[in-house]
Amino acid sequence: MKHFSPIVLSTLALTGGSAFAAQYLTAEQAQLVIFPEASSFKPATLQLNLEQMQQVEKLAGLPARSVAWRVIAAYKDDKLLGHIVLDEVIGKFELISYAVGLLPDASVRQVEILTYRESHGFEIKNANWRKQFSGKTAGSGLKLGEGIANISGATLSCSHVTDGVRRIAAIAQVALKK
Repeated sequence: MKHFSPIVLSTLALTGGSAFAAQYLTAEQAQLVIFPEASSFKPATLQLNLEQMQQVEKLAGLPARSVAWRVIAAYKDDKLLGHIVLDEVIGKFELISYAVGLLPDASVRQVEILTYRESHGFEIKNANWRKQFSGKTAGSGLKLGEGIANISGATLSCSHVTDGVRRIAAIAQVALKK
């Protein structure tokens, strides 16, 4: 019988859920990719009230899902460049972590995939697919097949990330727009 050290066993236990997980960016790296011109980033507390949650649901056509959101404000000196909202959605079976960069007018600047844990559908990491979100708002073309193209073999990942971005764009419209 072969014996493994506790370190090897704990590493195997931690990676047992998905052998296909790939971390592309940390939240900090995503900040710099989305807003490279920023001189500082500051955590911004975002707690939606009941009225805001109802507005988000109406605008996005999806439940607001959460009261609290992880938001980072990007600044160039004292000027607000925009916000980054960090979120996770389920792919087919596993979570997809992503970041959405938003301009002060609540339009999407950029979407970055942080961690992808599924065995298929990783093509959503492709820059050409993610570029489709740029410039869109909650009410303009943020639906699969209506402004966002599907990727064959990645339908659930495409659909769920698109829904997540639409929800975040609605949150930006309701709670972050300047």
